[in-house]
Order: sequence, then C-alpha cells, then structure tokens
Amino acid sequence: MNMISEFLTNLVTPIINGVLLGGLYAVIGLGLSLVFGVMKMVNLAHGAFVVFGSYMGLAFLTSFGMDPVLALIFIAPTSFIVGYCIQKFLLNRAYRLGVEPPLLITYGISVILANLYQQIFSPYFKSLVTSYAISGFTIGPYTIPLIYLLDFIIAFAAMLVLHWLLNKTYVGLSIRCAAQDSTAAKLMGMDINHVYALTFGIALFFASIAGVFLGLTFPFSPASSFTYLFVAFGVVVIGGLGSMVGTFIGGIVLGLSQTLGFHFLGIGLQSLVGFIVIFIMLAIRPQGIFGVKE
Repeated sequence: MNMISEFLTNLVTPIINGVLLGGLYAVIGLGLSLVFGVMKMVNLAHGAFVVFGSYMGLAFLTSFGMDPVLALIFIAPTSFIVGYCIQKFLLNRAYRLGVEPPLLITYGISVILANLYQQIFSPYFKSLVTSYAISGFTIGPYTIPLIYLLDFIIAFAAMLVLHWLLNKTYVGLSIRCAAQDSTAAKLMGMDINHVYALTFGIALFFASIAGVFLGLTFPFSPASSFTYLFVAFGVVVIGGLGSMVGTFIGGIVLGLSQTLGFHFLGIGLQSLVGFIVIFIMLAIRPQGIFGVKE
C-alpha cells in the first residue's frame, strides 16, 4: 500500500503541470483551429507567427525594458494588422485558385520568417526572463512553476474572449456565417474577403499572445517555428479541427502526455509520447475528440 501511495503521490506534480501547460498548447493551436474552421485552410506559417510574438516580446524587453505581457498592448494589435493584410492582399487571391496555393504560400512565409529571425536575432535560443517566469508557488508538498499557472489562466481567458467574440458580436456572426455557408453569405451581400481577413487577423492576434507566453515558459529559436507548428497540429488533431472546446481539451491532453512521458521515460522520450497520442487519435478518431465526421 505504501508503494502504491508513493507512486500516486509522485504523479500529482506531473499531472498538475501537464494540465496547466496544456493551457499554453491550447492557445498555440487556437489560431490554427480558427482559420481551418472558417476557411478550411491549413496555415503552415502558424508556428512562425507564434514565434513572432516571442521575438517581439524579446525586442520590447531588451530595447525598452518593457514587461513582455505589458508589451502585448502593442504586439497583439500589430499581429492582427499583419494577419489582416496577409489574408486581404495575398491569401484571398490565392484562395480562389483552390486549397493548394495558400498551403504553398503559408509554407513560404514560414521559411522566410524563420530566416528573418535568424538574421536579426541569431540562430541561438533566447528566453523572456522575468521575475514571475522563474518563480514558483507551493500547494502543500508540491511546487508548481508560476508561469504554468499563468499559461492556463491566459488560455481560459482567451477561450472566453473568443467565445464572446464569435457569439455576441456582429463580427462573430459574420465569421460563423462564412464558416457555415460562404456561398449563401455572399448572396446576402457579405464581403467574404473582408471576413476571411478579419479571421486571419484574429488568429494572429491570439498567436502573438501564445508566442509571448511561450517565450516566458520555454527557450525559443528560429527553428521553434516548425516545432510549435507541430504542437498546434497535435492540439487540433486531438481536439478536432475547427472546435474551440476541442482545442482546449487537445492542449491539455498533449500537455499531460508530455509531462507524464517525462516523468516515466525521461526528457529524451517525452515528445515521443505526444507523437504516439496523436497517431492513436488519427487511427481511432481522425476527426478528433470534438470534430464532426464528414
């Protein structure tokens, strides 16, 4: 009994960390899920846009001494404008030709951004170091990184804001109409190109928030663009493409798989557990937990 009790006690910390870390993964996948849910378009530059938030936070921290979370006042609107312009003046034109051209364009954007990060910030790992990013708090005998708790809080807040935006505003109504039947929306006089641009801008808005909290949680580099694209895909594959609730649950499942993988197998194999979970989900339920089967 003592051995079982000790075994279960040792699991508490990785489970708590996994659930809290899952919040960060959920925010990382949120924009990718939103774009796919509305436009049925896979944005291969999503990871690069997440890391854009990390590097912008680094720029504000090192150049102006501004806290990265406070700097989101500038970073998030800038990301929205960048996303709106990319969709409005580039992807909307390619979108008329089919699914493949936007796929190639977003992949090209991801490669360009990764190389820009390398030229401007160097290829080495960076971190957003603040007092709260390296602090912890204690619950009984367990010590939890404070930034993990902040990751979960910001994920929950992002989900609430997005839910309010999609269900209680005219912009959200337009986005939902375009997602359900773009042809009917056009016939009703809706500017679909504008709605798609708003959607992409909102996706990058949340991607920049994820990027700042990513930089506060883990070191990042230009190559992280592709690492966190995989994380975003993993989250939406588990939760279901286009499902906001599924994205949140998928983030928690992926976070748990990594922290428990680290606990049982060590740091070298923790990512393998995440891969296995994703492959199992693809095998038994390809549409994800909350996805709708076509």
